Amino acid sequence: MPPHTVDSPTPSTPGSAPRNASSASSQPRSSVQQASKQCGVHPDTCVIAIASGKGGVGKTTTAVNLGFALSDKGFKVGILDADLFGPSIPLLVSRTEPIEHPRATDVVVPPTFAGVKVISIAMFQKKQSPNVWRGPMAGSMVKQFFTNVQWGELDYLLIDYPPGTSDIQLTLSQVARLTGAVLVTTPQDVALLDVEKAMAMLAMTKVPIIGIIETMSHFICSNCQTQHYLFLSGGGEKLAKKYDVPMLAQIPMESRIALTSDRGLPLVRRFPQADGAVAYVKAAESIISKTSKATEANDDNFHLRWK
Repeated sequence: MPPHTVDSPTPSTPGSAPRNASSASSQPRSSVQQASKQCGVHPDTCVIAIASGKGGVGKTTTAVNLGFALSDKGFKVGILDADLFGPSIPLLVSRTEPIEHPRATDVVVPPTFAGVKVISIAMFQKKQSPNVWRGPMAGSMVKQFFTNVQWGELDYLLIDYPPGTSDIQLTLSQVARLTGAVLVTTPQDVALLDVEKAMAMLAMTKVPIIGIIETMSHFICSNCQTQHYLFLSGGGEKLAKKYDVPMLAQIPMESRIALTSDRGLPLVRRFPQADGAVAYVKAAESIISKTSKATEANDDNFHLRWK
């Protein structure tokens, strides 16, 4: 399916001064204020962090495929690329440009690709431009993805977390009203070390763990159909057992994951029968089940306190 495209001028970075002040001032003040009020994420949206604490484990690919798997189940889904220093989601969904709001120049409408809303800092800069920012600047930019972006109605907002446990992650934990987090790891211990740090950070900020997804779990030989464990085996299961959290899926290594990512169409859409796609859909179904129970529990708690 080709990406949805829009004909609109390239917007300024969120929060920067509008390029055409006269056009902004010509709009009724009430219209601009109303547009700004509609920014942010609705309280009923399930906001899920896709985190790992480590780069290179397939976290972004996982976020994109989970997002489209949820969309295929009939949910309204958004994906926020919070990796300010290594944003790559626009490549995975065929790079599109954000849309300026017609009545407020500091409001951005996320573009929709194949039914999923997507926003990334990479949409506001040249392809090879690095972001050389200190922590406060990065934290401020992350906040604007909530205060200056008009997400509209969403059932799920998936946040692709950057590696590490620093300013951006802490800011997200404070402003995003996270429903929970999905941890992504590869099987070997060198990945588990950083994933455990990410789990500890999420525990400190009282974000519940929905479950663990193990990527690069195994390789299936096309000739003999034997599973080969190139990065050892059992790491994700060991972590899930240690922290008593669910193992959501084990994603195999297959060339179609790389192929679809580089060509900008998620595996679950292009090759829905692939082993990796089936595993991602299974993980999405588990997320639906667990977040529905979490929402029901929160509703019950509210009524109890209200009474």
